[in-house]
Amino acid sequence: MKAKDLTVLLGIIGIVLMMVLPIPTWLLDILLIINISLALMVLLIAMNTKEALQFSIFPALLLITTLFRLALNISTTKLILGQANAGHVVATFGGWVAQGEPAVGFIVFLILVVVQFIVITKGSERVAEVAARFTLDAMPGKQMSIDADLNAGLINEQQARERRAKIEKEADFYGAMDGASKFVKGDAIASIIILLINLIGGFIIGIAIHGMQFGEALGTYSILTIGDGLVSQIPALLISTAAGLIVTRAASDGNLADDLSGQVFTYPKLIYIVAGTITVLGLFTPIGIMATLPFAALLLFAARRMQKTLAKRQIEEEQQEEEQQIEEVRSPESVISLLQVDPIEFEFGYGLIPLADTQQGGDLLDRIIMIRRQCALELGLVVPVIRIRDNIQLKPNEYVIKIKGNTVARGELLLNHYLAMSPGYEDNSINGIETTEPAFGLPALWIDEATKERAELAGYTVVDPPSVVATHLTEIIKKHAHELIGRQETKALVENVKETYPALVDDLIPSVLTIGEVQKVLAKLLREKISIRDLVTIFETLADYGTYSKDPDVLTEYVRQALSRQITQQYTSQGETLRVITVGPSLEKKIAESVHTSDQGSYLALDPSATQQIFQKLTEQVQRLLQSGQQPIILTSPTIRMYLRQVIERTMQDVPVISYSELEPNVEIQSVGVVNL
Repeated sequence: MKAKDLTVLLGIIGIVLMMVLPIPTWLLDILLIINISLALMVLLIAMNTKEALQFSIFPALLLITTLFRLALNISTTKLILGQANAGHVVATFGGWVAQGEPAVGFIVFLILVVVQFIVITKGSERVAEVAARFTLDAMPGKQMSIDADLNAGLINEQQARERRAKIEKEADFYGAMDGASKFVKGDAIASIIILLINLIGGFIIGIAIHGMQFGEALGTYSILTIGDGLVSQIPALLISTAAGLIVTRAASDGNLADDLSGQVFTYPKLIYIVAGTITVLGLFTPIGIMATLPFAALLLFAARRMQKTLAKRQIEEEQQEEEQQIEEVRSPESVISLLQVDPIEFEFGYGLIPLADTQQGGDLLDRIIMIRRQCALELGLVVPVIRIRDNIQLKPNEYVIKIKGNTVARGELLLNHYLAMSPGYEDNSINGIETTEPAFGLPALWIDEATKERAELAGYTVVDPPSVVATHLTEIIKKHAHELIGRQETKALVENVKETYPALVDDLIPSVLTIGEVQKVLAKLLREKISIRDLVTIFETLADYGTYSKDPDVLTEYVRQALSRQITQQYTSQGETLRVITVGPSLEKKIAESVHTSDQGSYLALDPSATQQIFQKLTEQVQRLLQSGQQPIILTSPTIRMYLRQVIERTMQDVPVISYSELEPNVEIQSVGVVNL
């Protein structure tokens, strides 16, 4: 057996023997001092622990100290009743508190017992009970969290084992504390009973056996009883307080001193308010300014020191953060962050900073929020976050729009001017700087504030620079919407539909089509500016025809036909006649004969001369409609629609190509041109 094990064993045996064997007064004085020192040490350790498990021996130590304290009570009781002398320590405590008035000392002792029994002991017992209950209830959830982290690869098996062991130790600790707190409560009750035995029994023995007078017996045994109670209850109070501190150590990363300085004393402004309140209390109440002013001054001094400390700490944290960022840039892993490409970027020169600076009245951020809402309503697409930044490499008034890191559009703005577009005829009285409207490429003028009202009266369309940017950005997003929807974005849309139509999604994905195949269909629809907001109809159609074909082009045609009402309303107003360019029989026959089928699907194989001839014929009809101010729309049969779209996609991307099956039967169609070979 090790020496420390033998020491603990002999100590426990010695505590038991103290209850039976007589102890000389000099030894009792030493043991009482040890008891007080041990209680104080336990309290200080409890104050400096960061978590309960750092003092996991506390429940057992609580029982040992309680047993030691009871053994001392018994020893002092034997000496008080047998010799009317319990040593120098007991007599000193009793005389010091009583100060010649046993009644006063007795009342002080009773107050101490009440505080110990009702406040400290009862509170510690309740906290330990609740902590044990909640710890046991939380064990399954904590175990599941550990298993989830292990399955996700966030921790390894060794770390999971350590966490499980910690949870088990916490449950055992709080369970032991719940039981040990009952001993503290019993110790307080025993102290009250021993007090009555010492007082009443000593008074009787002093008169009957030792032949003391009434006053002498009352004074002697009152002082000894008070001293015995104090040397017992003071350590008990310290131990009970330590028990309360241990079981209330939650949501903390430091010891009690760190928590007090870091959480309580971090609000210097509030301390100023307290100092002012104390000063007012001294000025307007009988307390007097002389009693409150020193403390108020101390509070003001402390608040000032706290402000300086907090400011210094903030500067140090900022410097540390900067150093950390520099280290991250120097580290090899920092290059990984540079690989991230933003879906949409808006960069501008320093002259356009007021557009985005809210302090200068800029509302670009609010307009971008509205753009994302508008695209969600019109296209059914959740536009990714648009990155806005200034770029000193650009001209002061220049801006660029990037899609996935590549510049797709640029423009220039004059902040103190307005963009005016003519209604089709020029007014020589409207003077300005000639430019081109960036969104649609129309000729326009930059005019000043003085010319704005005259231009509006002349029929010009006048817009401010933020509206120019918002319109341009909206059109670019619509034009490149098919590039912004990937598999991850498609999955988010699918999950959104699944919340209300779980059966539809389960029937479609992944049994019929994969996320990637659905994404291709949605991208093809967006490429031709067909809204995908009605995902339920789109998914229903894909679920119906996905079993027959996996070709995205074919599935897109089926979806377009299912969205016939939407497509019809997109190109016609209520009761309006749809004016179209019709594809003639010879052109339809030529395209149909050029379609070849292989194992990979169908494709169009036109010779270059025929392709050039088709381009020329279509361009003539489109230009004629554009010059007359009409929107060119090409109407063809369903069988060749997607192939004709492939032919003109690169040169006439903005010209819609629709089939007869995509129009509602009640719409009136007027052919304004026919394309034949």
